[in-house]
Formats: sequence, structure tokens, C-alpha cells
Amino acid sequence: MSLTDEELDRLGDIVELQPTKNKELQDRWGLDSGSEVHQYLEGHLKEYYFRDDDSLIRSTAEAVELTGVEPGVEPPTEGQGTDEPPSSIRVSPLEAQVFETVAGPADRSESVVSVLNGLREVYDIDPEAGEVRRALQSLKRKGVVEVIYRTVPTFRRCVERDAVDVETTDE
Repeated sequence: MSLTDEELDRLGDIVELQPTKNKELQDRWGLDSGSEVHQYLEGHLKEYYFRDDDSLIRSTAEAVELTGVEPGVEPPTEGQGTDEPPSSIRVSPLEAQVFETVAGPADRSESVVSVLNGLREVYDIDPEAGEVRRALQSLKRKGVVEVIYRTVPTFRRCVERDAVDVETTDE
């Protein structure tokens, strides 16, 4: 099956962002709803993606090869279990900063607002709380941040910073 330039670009987004959700692709592609994303995926890229056990969107190996894009999460190495964190991730610049800022595995987990305040202090940036929440959720899907439920959901890394190579994308 031959893909158009738009289809190939969008397939590259899936490879880069994986594991991802409809909402993340909706934002990236400028679509109006998650339903539109689903329709596009089924109508144009059905052969090149699948949903994992958590209903997250992932690309096939053929999609990675076809696009030449580095996957958002490197596949597990031989002997590495699927429950183990990845050794390498590709994330947006904000996600990389959040990964550096959020509490470590031995620290008390922190709220989105606490991470936001840390970003302000360390990087002198002022993203919206929703952007920080989305970055934390993306890192959670990639297996390097965990959620601890207290009065509000709180977050911390489930790996040491130096255990994962973090590469940033161009967004």
C-alpha cells in the first residue's frame, strides 16, 4: 500500500509519540475530536498501528521502518521484561524538563502544581498546568513516571534519571 505524504507524516507522528492516545494525535494533527483521529487511523493507517493492552496507540515494526522515525519508546532489549522501564525515550522538550524536575523514585511524589513550580524555578518557564499534566501522563505511558493517588494524583519517576537516555523531539 502506497502512502501519501500526509499519511507518511502522520504515521511518523505515531512512531515518534508512541505509546500515545487519540487526544495527543488530535492535538498534533489539528483535528476536532478523538473520533476524527480514530476514523483517520482506521481509514488510512490501519495496517501500520495497533492498540496495546492499555488501549494506547503503537506503531508496527513496518511503520518504524517505513518512516525512518525513531520510536518514542525503544522496544525492550533481549532479556528485558515488558514491565521494566525503557532504556531510551524520545520526548518533547517540556517532557524532558518535567522528567528532570519531577521527584525521584525514593522521594515523596508531587502534584502537578508542585512540578509546575519546580519548572518555573529550575528552567524559568511558565507552562500551563494542563501542559504539565499531559507531559506527566505521557511520561507515565512511556513507563518512566508513576502515579501515586493521594488527595490528588501525584507523580514521581519510577527510574533514576541516569537510567534512561532522554532524547528530545522537535515538537
